[in-house]
Amino acid sequence: MKEKFTSSKTYRNLPCAHRQWKHKGHCAYIHGYSRQYTFHFEAKEMDEHGWVVGFGDLKKLEKYLLDMYDHTMIIAEDDPELSTFQELHNKGLCDLRIVPEASLESSAKMALEKANEILLEMTSGRARCFEVEARENDKNSAIFSLK
Repeated sequence: MKEKFTSSKTYRNLPCAHRQWKHKGHCAYIHGYSRQYTFHFEAKEMDEHGWVVGFGDLKKLEKYLLDMYDHTMIIAEDDPELSTFQELHNKGLCDLRIVPEASLESSAKMALEKANEILLEMTSGRARCFEVEARENDKNSAIFSLK
């Protein structure tokens, strides 16, 4: 087994709404959760401070999460009611985010990709995010992993 250092950072209290329009049940309705994201980082060697990543240096990641999930409406780009949500956004009734998929699984993948984009710039490739767990409540989560 190759040795590596790991660390994690959690962001909580990201209230947003979404819907799963393809679902045949209640998930097709607009509903919301206060989301939480836990990022798992790894590096073969630590930085000059002895860290995998400096948590205080993750401001761009925090900004991404706030912009995407703080009091927003997440709608899939193929939602047949997309124009209705765009109209609500234009009227100032929601803060719309259009994504490829509105699932928690998809948001975990998008968050991991954004984290790695930021880490590549921040650490010149020394560290990466290998897993993100996205939670919609204390019972349900989705994990995207590069393992």
